Amino acid sequence: MKIDIDQLSEEELAELNHRIVERLRFLESLHNHREMLQFSIGEKVSFEPPGRGRQIGTLVRYNKKSVTVITDGGQKWTVSPHLLSHVKQTPATNNNAKPSDNIVRLKPKNKK
Repeated sequence: MKIDIDQLSEEELAELNHRIVERLRFLESLHNHREMLQFSIGEKVSFEPPGRGRQIGTLVRYNKKSVTVITDGGQKWTVSPHLLSHVKQTPATNNNAKPSDNIVRLKPKNKK
């Protein structure tokens, strides 16, 4: 399909631009959602922020375009899902784990 944009008015070009941007945002949203669903809430994940070492933590929340991860050190990170990797739990790395260790408790947000 070809659109001859040379024949479109300024108003029509602006409307076409608006529709193109909206479509691209929609496709990006689908892509992000598909990437997020490769990971489950409560799953151990890793990521490597620029200038820092590899971080390992638990995925605790899906956001609109990102996920929230609480690191094993207790830091909260908002991470793009395409930066995450699965962490395989082995008995050697998790030999003292109790069933309650898989529960992540979050503080409620302050209501305004």
